[in-house]
Amino acid sequence: MGTTNIWQQFKALIPEGSKVVATISALNGNGTSQAQLRDGSIVTVKGESVGVGQKAFIQGGEVKGTAPDLAQYDVEV
Repeated sequence: MGTTNIWQQFKALIPEGSKVVATISALNGNGTSQAQLRDGSIVTVKGESVGVGQKAFIQGGEVKGTAPDLAQYDVEV
């Protein structure tokens, strides 16, 4: 009979790495893109499936797909 580790089962439900929304600022032509994060910093990510000026989901340093262009609000609590 094997033991069941509830913590490991819970961790398996959560995807690895955080997912962020960024604006694609350039396609590099070598399978990577430049993405601008909300704080203004630019990062290089894998993938060129999202066009320049569009929002993309970035997870684990890779473009995962197109993100909806929704209004953004900052609320201080």
